Amino acid sequence: MSETHKPLKIAFIGAGSFGFTRGLVRDLLTYPAMRDATIALMDIDPVPLGHIRRACQRIIDEGQYPARLIATLDRREALENADGVVCTILAHKTPVWKYDVEIPKKYGVDTNVGDTRGPSGVFRYLRTIPIFLDIARDIDRCCPGAIFLNYTNPMAMLCRAVQGVYPQMKTTGLCHSVQGTAEMLARWIGKPIEEITYTCVGINHQAFYTQFLWNGEDAYPLIHKAITQDESIYNEEIVRNEMYLALGYYVTESSGHNSEYNWWFRKRPELIDELSKGTGWNPGCYAYILDEYINRDKNWESEIKKWFDEPLSLERGHEYAASIFNATLGDGALFKFNGNVRNFGLVDNLPQGACVEVPVLASRHGFEPMRVDPMPPQCAALSSLSAQIEEMVVEGSLSGDRELITRALYYDPLSAAVLSLKEIKAMVDEMFKQNADYLPQFAK
Repeated sequence: MSETHKPLKIAFIGAGSFGFTRGLVRDLLTYPAMRDATIALMDIDPVPLGHIRRACQRIIDEGQYPARLIATLDRREALENADGVVCTILAHKTPVWKYDVEIPKKYGVDTNVGDTRGPSGVFRYLRTIPIFLDIARDIDRCCPGAIFLNYTNPMAMLCRAVQGVYPQMKTTGLCHSVQGTAEMLARWIGKPIEEITYTCVGINHQAFYTQFLWNGEDAYPLIHKAITQDESIYNEEIVRNEMYLALGYYVTESSGHNSEYNWWFRKRPELIDELSKGTGWNPGCYAYILDEYINRDKNWESEIKKWFDEPLSLERGHEYAASIFNATLGDGALFKFNGNVRNFGLVDNLPQGACVEVPVLASRHGFEPMRVDPMPPQCAALSSLSAQIEEMVVEGSLSGDRELITRALYYDPLSAAVLSLKEIKAMVDEMFKQNADYLPQFAK
């Protein structure tokens, strides 16, 4: 380190998210410029905060890093003079958000995940955005030049709201579905991920690989062969593979998520039963993630305690955050990633101003989103509808316009596939009533 080197400060808001925070801190410390960083961990719950403090101290000790650790319940203390911020919050616990899944089911809307789109994702957003804007406000006051990276869902709507209210803020949203899906496709065609390049464009969880190349050659014929000739590969991602066969391009994010984002898969019991042939994460399962969280609520502490008895790997993972911080705050090595940014001339056939997921270059200058070719029209039609719905929801959340939220959900593909307008309104009214204590923006 040079004599002029100033240790960085990276704040983790929602640090009690044990898996995310542990992995991201490990990744950060692998970069020389961040070995001596101050890691500020903040959570509103002292119990998980205590566990993650111990976990991060273990990483520091075993890596022999000269890093400094702060654990606090005070958000502003964590953010004061931070150079970078990572947000991994979950607003409210399972007994609150379970109704996002259970109320729509009463009306016939069958949900597998429910954290991004549809009635479930919209109400998760509506509860989260007041807290999220408070975090952004504190960043603006305590560390206005900081790089702000968001991992919280619903990704696109949260990022869009903050980017609209604080346009000067250096912020983007990160989702591992882009690199995760690329790795999966490389595995399917038997090629090393290091030999794969791609262009991925759309919106969060609904971006498509408009190019997928192996050593510079189109790899889609290899992908097509794998999906159509290997039943185990077809069943591994039954929804996304059907979407690929119909649309001609591969979509990011899992089959469970994508089964909820369109009209095609969850509108009749026999269609949902077909999804249960999928292996791994079962996209045909109702409330899959809710069941996972209920089990995690019972077992999370014992699972964490097991981790302390296991060998620790200090190798860098595949999340983007550490590499972005290194590019913007560390040694300046350029880093390209897919990030969530507003569409100002980036994708011609998606709504202007909406939050899109496109290639972004991270450097000492901050974030430079890249203009890309228009999406294939059959893909743009799906992503554009979702983006327009999200625009209505964000506007309604910021203005307190409950009617606009309802109107947005009239267009939700899954809800509209199974419900009438009157039924959608009744469902939304019940969800507003259930969430009244958590939606101050609508208390007029």
